Amino acid sequence: MGEQNIDVEQDANAQRNFVRALLEDLQALERLIDGGHIESGIRRIGAEQEMFLVDQSLRPTRIAGKMLERLKGGSFTGELAQYNLEANMMPQVLGGDCLRSMERALDGDMAQARQVAASLDAKVLLVGILPTLGRDNLGLDSMTPNPRYFELNRAMSDLCDGKFETLIKGLDELKLTHDNVMLEACNTSFQIHFQTGAEEFVDLYNVAQAITGPVLAAAVNSPLLLQYRLWHETRVALFQQSLDSRSRAQKERGGAQRVRFGDSWLKQSVLEIFRDDVARFRSLIRGREEESPLELIERGVMPKLGALCLHNGTVYRWNRPCYGVKDNIAHLRIENRVLPAGPTVLDEVANAAFFYGLMSSISTEYGDVSKVLNFDNVKGNFMAAARYGLQAQMQWRDGQSVKASDLILDHLLPLAREGLKHQKIDSADIDRYLGVMEERVKSGRTGAQWALDSVAAMENQGTMGGRMRAICLSTDKQQWSGKPVHEWELATLDGESDWLDDFRTVSQIMTTDLFTVHPDDLVDLAASVMDWEHLRHVPVEDDAGQLVGVLSHRAILRLVAQGKAVRGVGAISVGEVMRKDVITAPPETGTLEAIHLMRAHKVACLPIVREGELMGIVTEHDFIEVAAGLLEEKLRQG
Repeated sequence: MGEQNIDVEQDANAQRNFVRALLEDLQALERLIDGGHIESGIRRIGAEQEMFLVDQSLRPTRIAGKMLERLKGGSFTGELAQYNLEANMMPQVLGGDCLRSMERALDGDMAQARQVAASLDAKVLLVGILPTLGRDNLGLDSMTPNPRYFELNRAMSDLCDGKFETLIKGLDELKLTHDNVMLEACNTSFQIHFQTGAEEFVDLYNVAQAITGPVLAAAVNSPLLLQYRLWHETRVALFQQSLDSRSRAQKERGGAQRVRFGDSWLKQSVLEIFRDDVARFRSLIRGREEESPLELIERGVMPKLGALCLHNGTVYRWNRPCYGVKDNIAHLRIENRVLPAGPTVLDEVANAAFFYGLMSSISTEYGDVSKVLNFDNVKGNFMAAARYGLQAQMQWRDGQSVKASDLILDHLLPLAREGLKHQKIDSADIDRYLGVMEERVKSGRTGAQWALDSVAAMENQGTMGGRMRAICLSTDKQQWSGKPVHEWELATLDGESDWLDDFRTVSQIMTTDLFTVHPDDLVDLAASVMDWEHLRHVPVEDDAGQLVGVLSHRAILRLVAQGKAVRGVGAISVGEVMRKDVITAPPETGTLEAIHLMRAHKVACLPIVREGELMGIVTEHDFIEVAAGLLEEKLRQG
């Protein structure tokens, strides 16, 4: 997550001093570029592997701190959430067996992480978004106790008045308002790096932008969030919205988001990006003062440009420029942040090989890509890929519209092969990784499609929470096998996991597809809805979406008993007969606790509420179904 050496003191002078340091870093970078001090003539690659930590029930577990204690001296670091880890791969020169070496290194890191996790009765999963993640995992109690993260959360929350709004429409629709940045922790990625000289940065950055859409279309692995079926790569929409700290006025003006693809081709220098980001986005966190980078350059010492790197770490371009220093040699690289974690290490390295191959061949094939492709089309390709994966329609050369899978198979995979040959990658490795890509695209079985197909195959079986756990259980098993995702069998509800884990909290069994009424509605309407939909209870919401009561069939029967025919009374409103002193519970309430609560208050339904807003409802009937399911499971097991 970037630089940890930060200053959390809220002081206007400290802020101004940091901005001065930021501007001086930009001057220093310009001097480094103009003076030819940026390394060139060598192509290095690298990667960062993010992962989820889950318990035996496949739910997030907050053990990152304990794992890091046992992984000392390795390549592992913490992440925003205590149920995430990151492994950093050592950079290596692009060529020879570098791809096979990358796979071996990642396999080694995963084996080490799995071994340590097992010692803590936990597992490690590679997936863009964990299907079993719940809203109860997104509180600040799950945040890694690091000053940088808390300061980032404070600063971003202040900018948007503590409300991060998310609306994502896919097969389902998810709309929620969250009070912190932890929605970002839903995402894990496989970030890859590509070193470039200063003089070639513009051309190669534009190539990275051009190919990101097609590469993502074949790599999507994040279709499920909070049990909703959304985009094939939901990470893209979620990341952009979860860190959207713009004010209402900025949104209405169409101001840029911190998570962004960009709005135009790069024209002259990497400095365009850094300057644009400094101009558009306030510094959220500050580093401590360091020695003047201009003075260091005068002495022949390459500066770290700490202020610039810290600011750059709070602006999340999908292709992000990065500056670094190693052995007193300054370098630039392009960090591609769009690829999801998983489904397997082999799949990830295949995605990387596709990207690196295209980075090495597009300019030879197209020349200046900015003169061949329209930028708006390129940006549209990226968004279409995130939504639809291989089914996306791409706008390519001469405005030609082509299906992503056809573009990849007929045009881009052959180009990637030529690019890897040009970089002298071992021919067997080219066949191995691009062969995985080809078979995946031919079959249409990306990680996202596998998960969606699995959910569809389990339709009407168990609960949605049970289906999510089945997907995670199958993911765990098949990741261990090492087989690429296009060879995976669909997940099934096979009863191998602890059945009770599907019913531990009311959020796992509550009904969310609700019929509600307004307090001003006629009782006639409410009675009709209850009759049509066979309901015994109907929640009552006001104009603001707040729960204000519950109307039960008993209340309607009382009207009948009092001689007031329901139909035709006209003057009687729901608000007059509803129960106002409603007993409610939050989504994380345990199932047994909910049963005790309902028995203690002698109620037959329990609305599930968060901050006054209705999330779902559980009734006596739901618990009867749970009991019946448990009995069936016991009988099945003998």
